[in-house]
Amino acid sequence: MLWLKLFLPFAGAYFLSYLYRTANAVIGPALTEELALGAGSLGLLTSAYFLAFAAAQLPLGMLLDRFGARRVESGLLLIAASGALFFALGHSIADLVIGRGLIGLGVSACLMAAFKAFSLWFPPERQASLTGWIMTAGGLGALAATAPLEAALHITGWREVFFGLAGLTLAVSVWLFFSVPEKQGSHPPEPLRAQWQGVKQVFSSAHFWRFAPLGMAGIGGFMAIQSLWSMSWLMQVNGFTRSVAAEHLAAMSIAMLISYVLIGLLATGLARRGIKPVMLLGIGLGLSLCALALIVTQASNHTMLLWIAYGTFSSFGTLAYSQAAGGFPVSLSGRANTAFNLMVFLGAFGAQWSMGLLIEFLQKQGQNAATADRTAFLTLLGVQIIAYLWFCLAGYRATRSAA
Repeated sequence: MLWLKLFLPFAGAYFLSYLYRTANAVIGPALTEELALGAGSLGLLTSAYFLAFAAAQLPLGMLLDRFGARRVESGLLLIAASGALFFALGHSIADLVIGRGLIGLGVSACLMAAFKAFSLWFPPERQASLTGWIMTAGGLGALAATAPLEAALHITGWREVFFGLAGLTLAVSVWLFFSVPEKQGSHPPEPLRAQWQGVKQVFSSAHFWRFAPLGMAGIGGFMAIQSLWSMSWLMQVNGFTRSVAAEHLAAMSIAMLISYVLIGLLATGLARRGIKPVMLLGIGLGLSLCALALIVTQASNHTMLLWIAYGTFSSFGTLAYSQAAGGFPVSLSGRANTAFNLMVFLGAFGAQWSMGLLIEFLQKQGQNAATADRTAFLTLLGVQIIAYLWFCLAGYRATRSAA
């Protein structure tokens, strides 16, 4: 009964969060055509979600501690619903940026609030599986934003889609507020000054900065590709139609969904056998870089398999949250998670917008769309490799100092 009353509303909210995050990959061509957007404008528009999301992360941790996951998330979802409505009614780039920013702010608590609620209501040994299942809900949202959304655009317009999403978000807000129980007898929150000291402790930690660049460039860069530039690549570089490109993204999302389920089911057992989550993180993200390199260099004609591999291995990035928070006391875990989430979404914002600006600049210099896309992807890949090498080097140093 607790599973139904507590898990499902948070799963519904995270489903919407991921759907909103990746929807512009499919509706991007329609927005570009209707509003005559350049690549830079489209990158700014889509990345406004990430910027607002990132800006909310540090105060979010303190709000969750003070007011609880139920009240914070249900209230923020009302902002997301208003953002979707504003987006549906928008007729200029400014209107859409504001709407997209409100959506990002409104869904900024979806994952962190779920983690907070799970930590209060479920024992520690169930946290890994719950993380896997909540990420599965997000994977379903990403899947809904691919081929199903593309099919919906053949029936109706993108504005009608966002009208529908506004109503659905409002319904989930009400569901969450009235379904999720309040935890009685929890400890009172720390004073605000003490909470900020905890934030400073996280950001001054060498352990945190082992993972932060990987979160910004690796996980954030993947978000930038998944939520926007993947569709551009598949259509401009590979020459696919929007329907075929959406099928590639759907296959990638299904692969991610399966990966999240397997992580939830197997991570704890593998750790008992000596295969620690940090090892899975390093192996998974290393293979995701290999998959992206094969995509960018077009070393294989099996594009569907490459995008499936890219999504599968990039899913291991979710383990970085628990690994980054694991270096701090339990009392700081919420702030460590939101601090890491801040870095991830700042990276997603920076990668998505800067890739758009670079593509637009190169096209003005005479490069065609395919060549400009390839240069932008190669640049991101180079930054990701540097961040990954830093993660490996910092881990080696930490192991040597502990020996």
